[in-house]
Amino acid sequence: MPIWTLHGDGKTVAPGEVVAPGERLSWGRTIGLGGQHVVSMFGATFVFPIIMGLNPQLAVMMSGFCTIFFLLVVKGRIPSYLGTSAAFVGGIAAIRAQGGTSAEVTGAILVSGLVLGLIGVAVHFLGGRLIFKLLPPAVTGAVVMLIGFNLAPVVAGLYWPQDQWVALLVMVALIVMSVALRGFMGRIAIFLALILGYVVSWVLDKVSGPITSYDANAGAITEHFRVNWDSVSSASWFGLPPFSDEASGVVGIHAPSFSLTFVVLVLPGVIALIAENAGHVKAVAEMTKDDLDPYMGRALAGDGFATAIASGVGGSPTTTYAENIGVMAATRVYSTAAYFVAGVVAILLGFSPKFGAFISATPGGVLGGITVVLYGMIGLLGAKIWKENGVDFGNPLNMMPIAAGLIIGIGDTALTFSDTFSLGGISLGTIVVIVMYHFCRFIGSRNPELDGYTAPRKEDTSPEAPPAKQLT
Repeated sequence: MPIWTLHGDGKTVAPGEVVAPGERLSWGRTIGLGGQHVVSMFGATFVFPIIMGLNPQLAVMMSGFCTIFFLLVVKGRIPSYLGTSAAFVGGIAAIRAQGGTSAEVTGAILVSGLVLGLIGVAVHFLGGRLIFKLLPPAVTGAVVMLIGFNLAPVVAGLYWPQDQWVALLVMVALIVMSVALRGFMGRIAIFLALILGYVVSWVLDKVSGPITSYDANAGAITEHFRVNWDSVSSASWFGLPPFSDEASGVVGIHAPSFSLTFVVLVLPGVIALIAENAGHVKAVAEMTKDDLDPYMGRALAGDGFATAIASGVGGSPTTTYAENIGVMAATRVYSTAAYFVAGVVAILLGFSPKFGAFISATPGGVLGGITVVLYGMIGLLGAKIWKENGVDFGNPLNMMPIAAGLIIGIGDTALTFSDTFSLGGISLGTIVVIVMYHFCRFIGSRNPELDGYTAPRKEDTSPEAPPAKQLT
């Protein structure tokens, strides 16, 4: 780790200059920037654990630990915040639909984190060309797309029915704020929309009373208030996140358990994390004008093992956050000292059970409005990967296997092997995309009519152009 040197007078950044990762401003300004990074990551970091049925207080706390761990692994060269990843949401939704417990969810995430960590170690020693050849943009874009669009039934069947009008209002507000607000406020549009929805739900409870709709806690249509703060009032201000008690419906710190079937359901998320981390490293390298390719393997390993650490105590999977790249671009401060501060602040927030209870009480209608946008964004980021890497869908070797994999993944099609094991949805769609893509390349090379398509192309061979960065 570098001992940060003071940039200039520690107060200003001259035009055309940037604060490098190994530099810092005065500690007062660095602490302020660290707090800004926490606010920037905050919305998605605690929304996604709620969606996955995990504890948001624990997720925020572990995001701080994991950020510091990541910075140590990359030797302070890659300024990044590790917030909750959306890559596993689809697989976790499938686990929940099959009656999987929170321990089985975190067990599957832990295995995926270890797989990503080992891939990072391999990339560090062998170089990144092999991984980008195995997972070219045509494949990673398809996997990211089916992960996002596979979640559409979750919005339609779980969150939206809880309070459709609040969900509609929050959705419209999130869309409008994300394009109307400028600078930092625009980057925390998710957080602002959530606060708006929370306030509107509370006002409606006071004005019109309880609502009769689907209640996720009861699993049925009941009469209930949108906002229930019973757990908030009883929670203490300081303390650890709660320990899980499945019988009482409390999810918190717990040990993972393992099921091969559920592990297979979330493994495709590893592909999305590879795309996220590779894109993040390239984006930071472009902004800092620094060669970070030698640290690509460290970034993958750091995120993978951080995910394993977080899920080992019942926390959420992690990934490098593009939201914080926006903060760096706006401030021109790439100091990793600010991220260490952000990690410490997140850990301190995690020691407030009342804070965690307040987050967990977020009304279902509010989550409906937010998830309808976020899930769609995940899917469209797959298309963004295709566009930015020039994937040619006039090429039947791209179109045919990806078309089949997308329909299988989005439609949640299943392939049953026995009463206890089946492949379906995201996992089966991912397997079809990867296996059939490379199989088509193999047999297409022997078809004279496809000679022009099977010649080496940029998106198939270039590790210098990794998949584009996701938002979360």
